Amino acid sequence: MREILEELERRREAARQGGGQRRIDAQHAKGKLTARERIGVLLDEDSFEEWDIFVEHRCADFDMADKAVPGDGVVTGHGTINGRTVFVFSQDFTVLGGSLSEAHAGKICKIMDHAMRVGAPVIGLNDSGGARIQEGIDSLAGYAEVFQRNVLASGVIPQISMIMGPCAGGAVYSPAITDFIFMVRDTSYMYVTGPEVVKTVTHETVTHEELGGATTHSSRSGVADGAFDNDVEALLSLRRFIDFLPASNVDEAPQRPAMDPVTRAEPSLDTLIPDNPNKPYDMHELITKVVDDGDFFELKPDFAGNILIGFGRMDGSTVGIVANQPMVLAGCLDIQSSVKAARFVRFCDAFSIPIVTFVDVPGFLPGTSQEYGGIIRHGAKLLYAYAECTVPKVTVITRKAYGGAYDVMASKHLRGDVNLAWPSAEIAVMGPKGAVEIIFREDIGDEEKITQRTEEYRKKFANPFVAGHRGFIDDVILPSETRTRISRSLSMLRNKQLDNPWRKHGNIPL
Repeated sequence: MREILEELERRREAARQGGGQRRIDAQHAKGKLTARERIGVLLDEDSFEEWDIFVEHRCADFDMADKAVPGDGVVTGHGTINGRTVFVFSQDFTVLGGSLSEAHAGKICKIMDHAMRVGAPVIGLNDSGGARIQEGIDSLAGYAEVFQRNVLASGVIPQISMIMGPCAGGAVYSPAITDFIFMVRDTSYMYVTGPEVVKTVTHETVTHEELGGATTHSSRSGVADGAFDNDVEALLSLRRFIDFLPASNVDEAPQRPAMDPVTRAEPSLDTLIPDNPNKPYDMHELITKVVDDGDFFELKPDFAGNILIGFGRMDGSTVGIVANQPMVLAGCLDIQSSVKAARFVRFCDAFSIPIVTFVDVPGFLPGTSQEYGGIIRHGAKLLYAYAECTVPKVTVITRKAYGGAYDVMASKHLRGDVNLAWPSAEIAVMGPKGAVEIIFREDIGDEEKITQRTEEYRKKFANPFVAGHRGFIDDVILPSETRTRISRSLSMLRNKQLDNPWRKHGNIPL
């Protein structure tokens, strides 16, 4: 028996060593943790239960029979984060560059299948050179098996990808299907084709970082939801992030004791809106002063800054927050911001997370680049997402709500449950001056008349009371009582029941 136990420990130690000490040292030299070290930081201490530690590849071609390593380049299993079960796979770059083989893919598929059965999130820590070339079609088949499970799990369990090294070629499409993607600056990158292929085909010279680094994807392409400076910061932030999410689409998001009173007033909000309607203000200030303890986890903070999205808590319960940002493009909706917000709204709806929307939007961004880029189609995605959404929706109009953008931003007409407005709200087809120059076209050139007409229009429409008369606004509230009114509304809506007509699925304007 002693010999068997010794053999067991020897095999386990061989698996724990991965590609060997030399490769582990090389990983550390790049500022990266090993696969197991990452799991140790991410999960609660001593909670990880590893599966398939002895799995090896079955390829004998190209001298691969002599390169079998227990675990085959990926560490898989389950554990807990703040006491809640999660499934995790962590690719090991020290073993054949973390390349994906048939056996490697099989390990990932196994934990995804179990996560679906028990209703728990899946977290992927990606650090792989891509498909294992020596296995050819078997490796490609392995990717497709993972993709299929990503699609089936979408909207059923949260799926999170943390890119912590290379992720190239077909490998990028698994993270792309997951709900959230985070990256590590300077050590991770994602692209479909690498710099060498790009240079051959398009004659462009570009670095790995420029083509698909964390800065590129978090600020230019919008592929990544956030970027962190190193592995430890990324993993600790992920621990905080997943605490906002439910385990599955049939579970509620975790409740946290609310030390911040629901009745807390915030007098500083009464002076947040500038007297000059064209002067911007920072919507972050409103969000952090309204949510519990100022705790707001913003997503895509460096991409499409004219709209803010992220998670916070109200009275201890998770809420999704969508807010126009007047500091960027005056808060106008454009292609990027519409897509950014639409996908977030759909995630919240899939996992029964209430949505709070703060509105200050002068309209859709004009221009040929927007029209040629398909703003009609992309803007419709946000409209579709809000209209289809059945979770509790509370909307607060702080200032401008003009034109079609008013409709799109969780208006009463798109089944908004509670729609509130500050006294500074302006709800109209367009701004006063533009409206007057259309209605009273014959007066253009007479500045005195135009000024007079503009003031008349402003008094008529640049306030929330016309919408209030129609019942499109449920109440006009003091800014200082925003937190209390939102919290009470969400409490009232806790048992909301609303179902869409039966259908196989809708046809969102992709």
